[in-house]
Amino acid sequence: MSCVILDLDGTLLNTDGMFSEVLKTFLVKYGKEWDGREKHKIVGKTPLEEAAIIVEDYGLPCAKHEFVNEVYSMFSDHLCKVKALPGANRLIKHLSCHGVPMALASNSHRATIESKISYQHGWKESFSVIVGSDEVRTGKPSPDIFLEAAKRLNMEPSSSLVIEDSVYVIGSYSLEFLFALLLKDKDSYVRIGVVAGKAAGMEVVAVPSLPKQTHRYIAADEVINSLLDLRPEKWGLPPFQDWIEGTLPSEPWYIGGPVVKGLGRGSKVLGIPTEGYSDVLSEHPSGVYFGWAGLSTRGVYKMVMSIGWNPYFDNAEKTIEPWLLHEFDEDFYDEELHLVIVGYIRPEANFPSLETLIAKIHEDRKVAERALDLPLYSKYRDDPYLKITSSKGQ
Repeated sequence: MSCVILDLDGTLLNTDGMFSEVLKTFLVKYGKEWDGREKHKIVGKTPLEEAAIIVEDYGLPCAKHEFVNEVYSMFSDHLCKVKALPGANRLIKHLSCHGVPMALASNSHRATIESKISYQHGWKESFSVIVGSDEVRTGKPSPDIFLEAAKRLNMEPSSSLVIEDSVYVIGSYSLEFLFALLLKDKDSYVRIGVVAGKAAGMEVVAVPSLPKQTHRYIAADEVINSLLDLRPEKWGLPPFQDWIEGTLPSEPWYIGGPVVKGLGRGSKVLGIPTEGYSDVLSEHPSGVYFGWAGLSTRGVYKMVMSIGWNPYFDNAEKTIEPWLLHEFDEDFYDEELHLVIVGYIRPEANFPSLETLIAKIHEDRKVAERALDLPLYSKYRDDPYLKITSSKGQ
């Protein structure tokens, strides 16, 4: 691949969460409540397409243009609060430093794209091309935006790598396969996706923005859990050099609460209640992380943890499951537990058996234990957040 064409919303920026918050506020005045059930329908759509879906599904007494004007005005007021998704800044900086041409190709209008990225340091300078849906005849799922981006980059579509979160751009199979899929598959999101991706003639890496939807992306050239898992060398691009002993360092982040047990599985799996941590959970992709754990009456310990839906057990909700790497003589349920997460190990995965899952967990343990002895990570053992004062006394 000679260049990279990136989507913006849901791929680089966590605008989906902010948009949901704006919709909640907007719908209240009509006596409606946003429950997210239309989220899968509007991912990647143009503003007018989003408006048409929501106005119809919620039976709103307003025209779609009125909806767009009011909702997007509210959304614009919150753009400064929108955060880059994990791995986005790392990827942009990496490609820019290695001189890899990059383009932004979004279904937003050009002015809106520029407004969104203006709050992200160094982004505008990193993209040599920006294409919005108002600059081409037809927005996504038409391939026009991608083809225009490649044209402006002076690159062939076949040498362009697209990174997208929305289903409609996936596809790399033969036309015969695509048309056969069209005839048998009634899922319009998948149908549109494979056709658009093939029509653009580009390789596509899909980064699903909706949980438990990987099956929709089966025709993508690659599906990754998050941008943290992208391996540029697979596409002939310069590799990242920041992995250390099988781990990816991150800025520390914090989470804590009383220890709960079982998570409905009747085991001694530890968990932390996720109430009040919805923002933290939405900011971090599912996967296996590691760091330090502080218990209010016992001290500080090495820790490896998973965040996600645990595909093997098919959790209904996103959970936090830490494993303290120490042999304890007794249970400590309800004790206050604080975690400092300092790095990432791997994406969440499903396993064919409980035995293979357990084997992988022990492999994760070894990786975390070795890494936490490195000065880069061991310094966080003294983080003040881990020094919990017990209400029961010491």
